[in-house]
Amino acid sequence: MKFRDALVAAAVLSLPMTAVAQPISGPYIGLGAGVNLMAKQSFTTSNSTSGSLSATAGPVFVGSFGWGFGMGLRAEIEANYRYNHFNNASGFGGGTGTGVAAAGGGTEQKYGGMVNALYDFNVAPWIKPYIGVGVGYMGVQVDNLRGSGGGRGFTAANATRGAFGYQGILGAAFPIAPAFALTTEFRYLGLAGTRSYPGTLSPSGLPTTVRSNSDNNYGFLVGIRYAFNTPAVAAPPAAAVPAPVAPSRSYLVFFDWDKADLTARAKSIIADAAANSAKVQYTKIDVNGYTDTSGSPKYNMGLSLRRANNVAGQLVKDGVPKAAIVITAFGETNPLVPTGPNVREPQNRRVEIIIR
Repeated sequence: MKFRDALVAAAVLSLPMTAVAQPISGPYIGLGAGVNLMAKQSFTTSNSTSGSLSATAGPVFVGSFGWGFGMGLRAEIEANYRYNHFNNASGFGGGTGTGVAAAGGGTEQKYGGMVNALYDFNVAPWIKPYIGVGVGYMGVQVDNLRGSGGGRGFTAANATRGAFGYQGILGAAFPIAPAFALTTEFRYLGLAGTRSYPGTLSPSGLPTTVRSNSDNNYGFLVGIRYAFNTPAVAAPPAAAVPAPVAPSRSYLVFFDWDKADLTARAKSIIADAAANSAKVQYTKIDVNGYTDTSGSPKYNMGLSLRRANNVAGQLVKDGVPKAAIVITAFGETNPLVPTGPNVREPQNRRVEIIIR
């Protein structure tokens, strides 16, 4: 089974909520529990007796440790456990039309580890959908496994077999604090190949090999996730206020993370700068764009240029001559608040308007 990641645009509503809903960067842990539905499983024996067993819903538990790379990408290792009880059979020479009911029983436990790759979609501050794929190795333990119909069937010895597993993940996280999020998930788990168990035929009692030919699982889980290095929510930076007597010659316009569009507050600051530029003598107006240190330097240089261009365009709309504006992109250099690499600092995501 193949899965394809898709990218969607992020929509940010406010700075405090954005800090909660930003993609994970650094280590995190997650726990989940729910219900596992196992699809009907087919079995054959070495003497060609065949049929299938249905199972009741059972529990599923998942624990994970992962690392967020920013920009929505995550990788994690996972330990999981599933339990189901077989309660119905079809085939084995009995069932519909034979006059002899088919019967089955026993339990199956699955436990193992997976390696997952996931992508978070930053669609809104209050919800973050995500998709993922994973591969790993599972132990499959059967106990008291049996199936019969039409006067013949099998019993399998209690045993454990290993199998490679693969899964698809569809989930959503709901931030409840800067570091915590509630999660809901659907997980499909499939096992590759077949698994063989020693057994006996009924009613003859002859030895046989019981082979499981399929194992498909559909889990529905709820859980909680904790990100260790989630930054504290920063207060919005104070906006520059023109002095009542001498108009200010320097203005700061701030931006949300990974955004270049102008908010209503940003447009108000730009309008003040444009209006006050008409009250002083100047030779040029510098428009300098900056970013924080999250993301690559090349990407940040382009982002800072887009921010500066948007501010300059708004200045022109507000009456400033285009020829008087000098646009410069500085990327993540010259931070207003010095930080290390890959730090999302709101006050470094800015454009400076300087009237010279």
